[in-house]
Amino acid sequence: MTNARARRALGAATLMVALASSLLSCSGGPGTAPHAGASPTRVAPAAAPATAAATAAATATEEPTDPSTVAPSPGPEKVRDAFAELQATYNDGCTTPGNCAYFLNRVLDNLGGLDAAMKADPQGPAHFEQPLAWIAGLRSELGGDSSFENLKKHQDRLIGVRDRINAWMQGHPEDYR
Repeated sequence: MTNARARRALGAATLMVALASSLLSCSGGPGTAPHAGASPTRVAPAAAPATAAATAAATATEEPTDPSTVAPSPGPEKVRDAFAELQATYNDGCTTPGNCAYFLNRVLDNLGGLDAAMKADPQGPAHFEQPLAWIAGLRSELGGDSSFENLKKHQDRLIGVRDRINAWMQGHPEDYR
């Protein structure tokens, strides 16, 4: 009987040590300094995935960021900036087949950026009525097809709209300076 009691006592003591060590390891969180006299603990490799999963779960349950602290996404660029990008296309052209595709797409993209900037400008789209109409006419003519073949087919119209807008903007320096 003393042997059975000793085994029970030893089993109970082992269980208490295991429970106590579990309790101690769970009582401190990440970034919590151990109390004086505590020995540093080491996470066993098998426990590392569980710790990573617990961290990921804690991150997923955190409150979303306060919308008032999030920087607003930038809106359309200013007319002067969009116009400067369009003017930069004057230094390029259809000198080689590969460059021609890039150039025509660049002019089209810059016209799209200028269109958005003019529509968002505080002066309102009515101030930019003519350039917006020229861009809308070009879009209609392209029919939504911005393939190289279609842009090449309408190259004169595309470059003509760019040049007309350039001339119009030169007559309205307050819009880009």
